[in-house]
Amino acid sequence: MVSRRNFLKKAAVSAAGIGLVSASGYANILGSNSKINIGLIGLGGRSKALVKAIKLSGNCQIAVMCDVDEERIEFYKGYCKKNIGYVPKVETDFRRILEDKDIDAIAVVTPEHWHAPMAIMGMQAGKHVYVEKPCSHNLFENELVVAAQKKYNKVCQMGNQQRSSKSSAQAVSDIREGVIGNVYAGKAWYNNKRGSIGKGKVVTVPSTLNWDLWQGPAPREEYRHNVHPYNWHWFRTWGTGEIHNNGTHEIDICRWALGVDYPERVVSAGGRLHYTNDDWEFFDTQMASFDFKGGKTISWEGHSCNKFGFAGGRGCTIHGTKGTIFLDRSKYELYGANGEKVKTVLEKETGTSNNTADKSGFDRLTVTHMTNFANAIIKNEKLNSPIHDAAITTHLCHLGNIAQDTGEALRIDTNTGKILDKVINDKYYKREYEKGWEPKL
Repeated sequence: MVSRRNFLKKAAVSAAGIGLVSASGYANILGSNSKINIGLIGLGGRSKALVKAIKLSGNCQIAVMCDVDEERIEFYKGYCKKNIGYVPKVETDFRRILEDKDIDAIAVVTPEHWHAPMAIMGMQAGKHVYVEKPCSHNLFENELVVAAQKKYNKVCQMGNQQRSSKSSAQAVSDIREGVIGNVYAGKAWYNNKRGSIGKGKVVTVPSTLNWDLWQGPAPREEYRHNVHPYNWHWFRTWGTGEIHNNGTHEIDICRWALGVDYPERVVSAGGRLHYTNDDWEFFDTQMASFDFKGGKTISWEGHSCNKFGFAGGRGCTIHGTKGTIFLDRSKYELYGANGEKVKTVLEKETGTSNNTADKSGFDRLTVTHMTNFANAIIKNEKLNSPIHDAAITTHLCHLGNIAQDTGEALRIDTNTGKILDKVINDKYYKREYEKGWEPKL
């Protein structure tokens, strides 16, 4: 008799996109009540949307949820009961989830230094992986997570959910049809009003937090009061800065619309300009430019501590010889050569069912993105953000940070993405890992 677990494994998408059974065959064998069992690892703010998305996808369920912080676990027990009607099994060590043969897939929603190592370990354990952006902490991990997907032949999607936007997809299709002529530039931006994180004080680790496992692959540091649960984003040991935290989304849409991969030149300007006497280690202001072959360019403008901005604080524009397109998570606007608005396509009017999503565009796209991930496992549906493509956008964001750190105009091998200056490439390629935690294939 074919077990549910073995059937799911056999029905998974292969690297070549070849399935073993049709969707109808899957439904007949597995039964209408069977669902993909997902292990949700990391219970931060982003997990709220994923909890709902997994339920609303219709063919998944959270079999187990995991965090190293028991306070977060307690919060999510109530959150899950209220929003999905049940409380999943609980774990505090993700490795038990990887050992569980009944878990088909994992969703990695941890701090960023865990994304690639955990995704790789998941695929090695036979799990499909949904990994939040960015998919890596450094260039080495970026290459390794792509290689892992190829080696272990698992479905792996990054959580840049606007790739599942129907209005954005329509805009890209229209661009391919020449609606704004020859496209040559994309501008991406994000604005917020983040306060100072102050100077961290070494304090006793909360009794509810497994600080050692929280650090995982990162070199060990003393616990400070201003790191957990959110400010790790701004520390280099664990985070990757605003260009990854938010810029990944809009830079990715620009890259998609322009049809480009690795750039040939990257420059960046900015710095930590608002609060200069705290522990924030990245940049609160950054303007990075990525130049590609064929005269195309993408610019990223990030303001972490200044709320002034356009279109709700985030979005992107795509410029062509005959017009311009504005995109955000809720709509697509087409403008003519003289700046006149030609049409608006709202995300809620593109066939996304309100019966399977929350009212916000952000959650709606998360539902669609998670559904696409599940359908890739079950039906061989094409992924909207497969890891080999998503990693290129993550790679660009790494290059933006490196250009800012060095103050150099980076020249890039457009075939591999490597920095041509070997000294710089070697210095920034890989991080130091805690002994025994370095990811390997």
